[in-house]
Amino acid sequence: MRARLAIKQSGIKVILREVVLRNKPSSMLSISPKGTVPVLLLPNGDVIDESWDIVHWATAEQGTSQIRGDVTRVSDANQWVQKNDHEFKQHLDHYKYADRFPEFSAEHYRTQAESFLNLLDQQLAQHAFLLDNQPSIADIGIFPFVRQFAHVDIEWFRQTPYPHLQRWFDYYLSSELFASIMNKYPAWEEGQEPLTF
Repeated sequence: MRARLAIKQSGIKVILREVVLRNKPSSMLSISPKGTVPVLLLPNGDVIDESWDIVHWATAEQGTSQIRGDVTRVSDANQWVQKNDHEFKQHLDHYKYADRFPEFSAEHYRTQAESFLNLLDQQLAQHAFLLDNQPSIADIGIFPFVRQFAHVDIEWFRQTPYPHLQRWFDYYLSSELFASIMNKYPAWEEGQEPLTF
């Protein structure tokens, strides 16, 4: 989702091939044998198969865009996303799929994840977005994971004591940018007419 957000935000047009992961096309696997999505094949033949790397590529292609910013801003965004990807995401996966991790309850995993939510709330108490008062790659890098977390039990999430996080969450949830990436597409098949995203 964050790769799509960055591509949409950048205004870059790409050819979209929607993939069903239980039925991965051989052409996808020949491009990226690890078989995960998203995968971006560039015109020069280079392949980017990590979503955060696609965010960097898309926002760098914009040139001097505010969403990317200077070197310090990119470094700050990377630190936040690293914490998201290497700490929060593990707790999120355990919480979301608690039946696969029966060592502890879903509530236990949720509590572990809350330390990151608390950090986000404290950060968002200082300004409208994660780095400052302008949206950045940190926001689009982290929002999709907070959304996943919230929707495991949205009623519980809505009563949490994180008002600044909830404000930020609702901003992105109701944004035109988010709505623009949520269209459903049919699974790609060989010979299909190219679909521009």
